[in-house]
Amino acid sequence: MRLRQFVFVAEKLEPAVEEISAVLGLEVCYQDPGVGAFGLENALLPIGGNFLEVVAPTEDGTSAGRYLQRRGGNGGYMVIVHCDDALAERTRITGHGIRDVWRHDGPEAFATHFHPADVGGTIISIDSMDNSTSGLDYHNEMADWTWAGPEWAAHIKTDVTRALVCLDMQSADPDGMAAVWSMVFDRPVTGGHSPRITLDNAMLRFVEDKDGRGPGVGGMTLAPQNRPAIMAEAERRGLATGDNTFMLCGMRVRLI
Repeated sequence: MRLRQFVFVAEKLEPAVEEISAVLGLEVCYQDPGVGAFGLENALLPIGGNFLEVVAPTEDGTSAGRYLQRRGGNGGYMVIVHCDDALAERTRITGHGIRDVWRHDGPEAFATHFHPADVGGTIISIDSMDNSTSGLDYHNEMADWTWAGPEWAAHIKTDVTRALVCLDMQSADPDGMAAVWSMVFDRPVTGGHSPRITLDNAMLRFVEDKDGRGPGVGGMTLAPQNRPAIMAEAERRGLATGDNTFMLCGMRVRLI
């Protein structure tokens, strides 16, 4: 399983996208009109063959809007993993009693969103693509990704930010959350007192909720290509919190 897309939720789309683009040196590749069915608008920004997405509510009563209220503003919202067979994974995961809240069954893509209450405050999506056109399976950096539109590869910029390498899942019980995510991803928990799960291209760390915002994705680690440029822009915007750390759309970010 590969961490393919991480989703921020924001009260307003454009300011959040502008901030992320400017600090990380990324470019929007697609805005999906399909998310309007959920009362949302969005934008996707590639980092290599993986993606950051920002969603924002456009109407009252959305799950994203309730999430913003529950966690007190912008922050992490969804973790999307690319695998070989999302339908088989759906059967396995629901067999553990994890509820699904949305399904997409082809033809180009297959996906399941799992209930955040069952996994610890974050929507997990397990996705796979029909590889018959490109022949590229999910291990390939440039494998098909329907959600990013037809021209996403032309918008890749890695001269400032090279990769997303880790997400921090926070809760009052990191060990308990790690055990649930281990079951969902069918990967072992390692790290002893610092529980973590290793996916094909990234790590999921499970940490204590110290900011009082409740369970969810609280932080991320990025591999920079131009560390000085990132930190200079974070400093200019008043976002820096340390030599290699800053806040971005309600998330703690650190550079390796």
